Amino acid sequence: MISPHLGLASGAPGVPVPPLPPVLQAIARASRSAVFSAALFSLFLNVLMLVPSLYMLQVYDRVLSTGSVPTLVVLTAITVFLFVVFGALEWVRSQIMIVASVRFDAMLGPAVHDAIFARAMASAGRHASAQPLDDIDRVRQFVTGIGLFALLDAPWVPLYVGLMFLFHWWMGVAAVVSIMVLAVLTVWNELATRHLLQESNRASQAANQQTNLHLRHAEVITAMGMLPRLRQRWQGERAHALDAQHQASERAGFIGALSKTYRLTSQSLILGLGAYLALRREISPGMVIAGSILLGRALAPIDQLIGSWRSLDTARGGYRRLRELLGAHVPQAERMALPPVRGEYRIDKLFVTPAGAVAPIIKDFSLYIPAGTQVGVIGPSAAGKSTLVRALLGLQAPTGGALRLDGAELTQYERSALGDAMGYLPQDVELLEGTLAENIARFGEVNADEVVRAARLAGVHEMILALPEGYETRLDGNRTLSAGQRQRVALARAVYGEPAVVILDEPNSNLDEAGNAALDRALAALRSTGATVIIVTHRSRVLEQLDTVLLLIDGKLSHYGRPEEVAAVLRQRGTVQPSASAGVTSRKVAA
Repeated sequence: MISPHLGLASGAPGVPVPPLPPVLQAIARASRSAVFSAALFSLFLNVLMLVPSLYMLQVYDRVLSTGSVPTLVVLTAITVFLFVVFGALEWVRSQIMIVASVRFDAMLGPAVHDAIFARAMASAGRHASAQPLDDIDRVRQFVTGIGLFALLDAPWVPLYVGLMFLFHWWMGVAAVVSIMVLAVLTVWNELATRHLLQESNRASQAANQQTNLHLRHAEVITAMGMLPRLRQRWQGERAHALDAQHQASERAGFIGALSKTYRLTSQSLILGLGAYLALRREISPGMVIAGSILLGRALAPIDQLIGSWRSLDTARGGYRRLRELLGAHVPQAERMALPPVRGEYRIDKLFVTPAGAVAPIIKDFSLYIPAGTQVGVIGPSAAGKSTLVRALLGLQAPTGGALRLDGAELTQYERSALGDAMGYLPQDVELLEGTLAENIARFGEVNADEVVRAARLAGVHEMILALPEGYETRLDGNRTLSAGQRQRVALARAVYGEPAVVILDEPNSNLDEAGNAALDRALAALRSTGATVIIVTHRSRVLEQLDTVLLLIDGKLSHYGRPEEVAAVLRQRGTVQPSASAGVTSRKVAA
């Protein structure tokens, strides 16, 4: 439905256009029948557009000259019938494009949704934006607007011009000149506004991204009095966007007024030319009126394109961004289902370089973690703990070496199946819009028994029951619960469904004594289910319960062994106080 011949995929002159992404190719194939039908209906509609001219021609040349009322009645009845047919065809054409636009959205929406998440993951959240979803709306709105119909009607302009040449050679020339002038105005409008509209969109998107980021840190910004300064920065970007938009609107408005003035003038002048030719007996009086109507119809698509140029430019920009996004995203191919995950990790000479980093963060890392083992990860700040966690979850692809889960590279697993087999509690807990039950059940089908079991395991069941709506409490962002409560609900989400691998990143950073006791019970329960647990923490209370602890320094595995062995190594290095327990150092290793 949206294809290069509609003008939405044009690139810079001389720059080769990359091939369409597979999903856009599928949409193009599925939309061919709709485009062909709309074009066919446009043919009939433009033929019926000749009815007013022919009616006036017959009235002036036949009815008025003969004074025949029956002829007038018959002509009027035929004209009204053809107008009814015209209205029906116009309605059907619009319905075809509406259905096609809905299908376009249904086919493209899921692919774009996955692509923006993939881009956010690949950039570690730096390019997290829902702008492409708005671009889908912009393209769909253009498809159902007058701009696309003007594009479909434009190829039939020669039909009207040809009839004017049949009326008289000078009337045809006048039509061609008028169309050429309006075409020049259309190109002028494009050249005069394209750069400004692009700059306005860029500045507006930058301002919106800044605001979205600031809203996530509203408390810090307000508490430290940064709001006026950040508002000033936002106003600067916004003013830049508005200035570019204002200049583009001024130019487009001037050219639009000029084109409208010229169109009205040319339609009036064609009447004068027709009257002159009629006085010379070169055309009939009916051709004078019919010629004016035909010229108006010939100029209408071009005039509509000028009027809807902004929506066309917006749709074209949105389509270009969607094409770039989908072209950079390679969807995961459907994979054969692997056996249920057991939780055995084999890591051999692993190197991991996150997006934006120049050098690898994880370097020459080798480790074997048997299924069912509970492992603690400690290390100084910027040692690479979070990068290692992302790699173990399959969120960060290795740049060297091998990382295997149950003997298979993580990329061999279907992503949703791997996600169901894993539980993850991030350092910065975010609960999503929905009920507590839906959050714990990971927004799948809510199994009440499993939800309650996970909540009990995390020690949050009684807290949830104390809420007025219980498990049906709907979260308003993260404001409904305290930080500690959110962390315990997120722990319940991590252990929901008895995952084979559970990775916890600072799970007790916001927990009180009751929360720490619940975490201890959760670790004991996970041990009984045979889950592999990897926990990043510096709390000795947790580390002492684990099977092994690995010390990560500068992205390398410094030591790996039982908690007391690692604590002894740290004491020998002079990095722990004599009274400190395993995992707690004078520098708070692993903070």
